[in-house]
Amino acid sequence: MSVPVYLTAMREPRSHERTTTENVSPHGARAISKRSWRSGEEALIASVVGEFPQVGRVVYCETRTGGRFWLGVEFPDRSVNWADYART
Repeated sequence: MSVPVYLTAMREPRSHERTTTENVSPHGARAISKRSWRSGEEALIASVVGEFPQVGRVVYCETRTGGRFWLGVEFPDRSVNWADYART
């Protein structure tokens, strides 16, 4: 499911990017990022079309083509209903 989101590093709150998810579950998401992330780093993901800012923990970051990265983020303390924020 593709969901438009804002992605922000908690240690650098002024730098954020608008991106999309590639895959989601109630307890996490895989998003596309312009930068490399470290495992364990905290990320804030906020929906572009709604209000559900979530703080997650990076579990993986894979290099993709075109200077992009797949970022796996888990939300260990929350459950997200992504259908509320999916593109129509």
